[in-house]
Formats: sequence, C-alpha cells, structure tokens
Amino acid sequence: MPSNGDALYPFKQNSNLYWLTGIVQEDSMLVLFPDHPDPKYREVLVLARPDELKEKWDGKRLRAEEGQAISGIMTIVWMDTLDPLLQVWIHLAKNIYLPSNENDRKNTQIQTREYRFIEETRKRFPLHQYLRAAPILKELRSVKTAEEVKVLQQAIHITHLAFERVMKFMGPGVFEFEVEAEIQYAFLLQRATGPAYGSILASGGNACTLHYVSNNAECRNGDMILMDFGAEYGGYCADLTRTIPVNGKFTRRQKEVYNACYHLHRFAKSLLKPGAILNEYHKQVGKEADIIFQKIGLLSKSDVKNATPENPAYWKYMYHGISHHIGIDVHDLGTRTEPLRAGMVLTVEPGIYIREENLGIRIENNVWLTKNGNQDLMKDIPITVEEIEASMKK
Repeated sequence: MPSNGDALYPFKQNSNLYWLTGIVQEDSMLVLFPDHPDPKYREVLVLARPDELKEKWDGKRLRAEEGQAISGIMTIVWMDTLDPLLQVWIHLAKNIYLPSNENDRKNTQIQTREYRFIEETRKRFPLHQYLRAAPILKELRSVKTAEEVKVLQQAIHITHLAFERVMKFMGPGVFEFEVEAEIQYAFLLQRATGPAYGSILASGGNACTLHYVSNNAECRNGDMILMDFGAEYGGYCADLTRTIPVNGKFTRRQKEVYNACYHLHRFAKSLLKPGAILNEYHKQVGKEADIIFQKIGLLSKSDVKNATPENPAYWKYMYHGISHHIGIDVHDLGTRTEPLRAGMVLTVEPGIYIREENLGIRIENNVWLTKNGNQDLMKDIPITVEEIEASMKK
C-alpha cells in the first residue's frame, strides 16, 4: 500500500490467508479445490518466485520447502506460473468461492487487491456461479482452538509486562508519548511483532475521546490516565485497558467511579457465556449501568424513566458497546446476532466518561468462552484499586 512519494506502508498479511496458512509474505495465495480429480491440486499454496536482485533489496523470500514447513501444504506453485493452472482448475469447477472483507466495522473506500481479483475473475469466467468465502471463514475463525489461545496468552503476557513497567514509570510530568514509548519498548523486548493497534494513552479529559491517538499531553498530578494497548504476537492480538492515577493514588471520587466501572466489568463478564447474544447482552449491561450511574450521581430516576430504547439514559456516560471478538484481528470476526459458542474469545470493556469532571475510565480484559462460562485470560493483571495502588507504590 503506497504512502507518500515512493514509500510504502508496512506489509500486513490478509488475516484469513494467515489463519489458513501461517504465511507472512506478500504475493501469496491459497487455492482450495477439495473435489479436484488430482489429489495434489486439492490444496495449493502460491508464492512469489525468489528473485536474487529483489532479495538484495528487500530480504529473503520463502523457498518451496519453507512454505511447505510453515503451512503444511505440499503443493507449492510460483505466482508467475499460476495463470494457466488456474484456468484449468476453474473449468473443472461449477462454483467459485472468493474472499472479501466482511468485517462489520469496515469503513474504507479503498479497493483492495482481493476486490480487484474478484472483478478480474468474474470478467474472465462470467458463466460460473460465484459465492462468498467470507461467511465460511467467519464461522471457522470465530471459535479458537487451545493452540490459538496459547499464542494469544503469550501476547497477553507481554502486554502484562508492559503494564507493570508503565505503572512503575508513571508520575506527574510524564508525557503520554513517553508512556507509549515505554510500552513499545516492552513489546519489542519480549519479541512481540509490535502493538496490535494504535495505543491509546489518554490522560485527564482526553480519556473521554474513545479513539484518542494524539498521545502528546502532559500527565498531571491528580488526573487519571486511560491506557488502551495490546501486543501482537504470533499474529494474535491482546487488547487491555486500564485506568490508573497519574500520582499513584486514587481520590475518593476517582475510586467511586472506578469501582462502579469495575462492578459493570464483573457483571458483564458473568453474563458472557455460550448461548448469549451480544446485542442482547449489551442491553442487559446497559440496564445495570442505569442503576449504577444513579448511585454515583450521574443519572436521576427521571433520566432513566424518560429515556427511550433508541436513546437509553446510560449512553450519556457510556457510549460504546461492551464486548467484541478478538483474535488475529483486534476486532475479529464473530457474530453479534447469533448465540455465542464455546471457544470464542471476546473483550469485556465497560467505560464511564464524565466530561464535566475530566474523567474517563475503562476496564478491559480478554475472556475465552468455555462450556459452562468463561476463562479470564487477563486474571493475573492488576485490576482493583488496591492492586493498582500497590503496584504503583513499588
């Protein structure tokens, strides 16, 4: 993807292709044809042919045996020989499944390579039946195996170490970008790929902006700082949010609001189990938020009574959902309208944002749904007021 001039953005592998093959190299493709009469062409990994001159500039490219070792796919085809093979395979088939980006959060007008490939294929083979591969991948990827969770747990462990480092580093006069630098250092020190997404380091009133990314303000004595960050390791993303006092000590009001948010966090986590439907679950947590917000003086009984389903009272102070799927993508593939299943991994992240008090608090952990409930993958990371104060005091 071009940036400015002759510069390029860092390469990021297509998530579905990575999940299916483990290959992290540009110009790669996977062809699956389970009904092919020749068994060796039922799964084919397509790679860019190694080029000596290109390797002098950009580094080594995978050889066939390396692609086999990583992916487990024995048939390797070079990209520059694919075209005539693909024509024969497609003529043997009735249906062609093509991938597309069907993430609900997609919001871009840029036509990516996969969409250009769809257009080219449909133009070249107009009489075949074309179907969507995305729903199949969404179904498969949304349920994580124990092996996947093991990799995710390492991303979480690295994130935990970064949080511990930041708690010891934090103090009045520190700038948000310095906190980000400490996090980035901790990630790379533990061989993470880097941050799973743009880190949010929002002190004071900045925390009321959900996707605050400036990270350039001074952290002031008496303020809180909301830190939303996670490491990427082995292709999997951790997603942690903690809100801590800059000076290491909660005020009475900060503690009150923090504990209200922590109550919502535990309440939400107790509901998150197989069979729950995310859209309905969000409404349940919202009803609890209406009650809690009255207790801490944010809402009145009349506020709640006069609210509508389209504009509930709690939205004034908690204006986002409580959970999203997480995995290879930080906002991973998964259903919002169908029952959740064991094996899915989701965040739990209620927040309370009070602009008039320059106070925003969010508490986020990642949980793995089990047969009878869930397992908190971040249970060892300090979360209570007492745990945070004790860690910062060290």
